[in-house]
Amino acid sequence: MPSRKPKIETEKEYNALMKKIDALMKKGEINLTDKEAEELRTFALAAQAYEKNMYSIPAPKTLEGLIELKMYEQKLKQKELAKLLGVTEPKLSQILSRKRRPDVDFLKAAHDRLGIDGNILLEYA
Repeated sequence: MPSRKPKIETEKEYNALMKKIDALMKKGEINLTDKEAEELRTFALAAQAYEKNMYSIPAPKTLEGLIELKMYEQKLKQKELAKLLGVTEPKLSQILSRKRRPDVDFLKAAHDRLGIDGNILLEYA
């Protein structure tokens, strides 16, 4: 019978749960009993839910913010991003600094190559 997922409501409860997780992790996966492995999984899911609720970072609301987030996620420098999107570095720089409006080709590349939602990009077309 699976363990019931604990509900974490305070930072104190979260820290206590993290200590339990840490203790189980120190035993090593191979040394855990089936019950401990299930507890670890349950604890981790509860901690993840708490973290998502308490520490979520809102998604960027501008095209520039979305592109910069994708640059960060993919560890791209601006020069590499320009090449990936098929634009010149100056054009990308102008778009990111809002000195130039993105054209349809740029928006299509942002969707195809960066995976930015097309519905969001339509606002900039």
